[in-house]
Amino acid sequence: MGARSQARKRALDVLYESDLRGADVVATLAARLAEADPPISAYAVELVEGVTAHRKRIDELLMTYAEGWTLERMPPVDRNVLRIGIYELLWRADVPDGVVLDEAVELAKRLSTDSSPGFVNGLLARLLALKPSLAV
Repeated sequence: MGARSQARKRALDVLYESDLRGADVVATLAARLAEADPPISAYAVELVEGVTAHRKRIDELLMTYAEGWTLERMPPVDRNVLRIGIYELLWRADVPDGVVLDEAVELAKRLSTDSSPGFVNGLLARLLALKPSLAV
């Protein structure tokens, strides 16, 4: 697994933990950085901080385009994989769009339900198609 793939997994760990506990993401990240076991790369920190900084807009997009799904109804892993994917898709010009989709789908395959990869791929592909018109 590449360094950025590992960073995405580690960022997902932090976001997922915060989500499940109802804890502040920044506090959870600080605690995990202090433990450094397993270590958190600079890119994982950038992902967590980026998702946190743009969380309101990211969640608006999820609520708007996840047809038939509320944020609360989405499996927590999917919700946070999508948050990372949307952040990379819309705010990280250094990550190719295809890589964003592939990495998000791979995380969903490894860590979530059998139907999650299709859900994640479909939603991110829809946002990719709309990307030029989305105000970020």
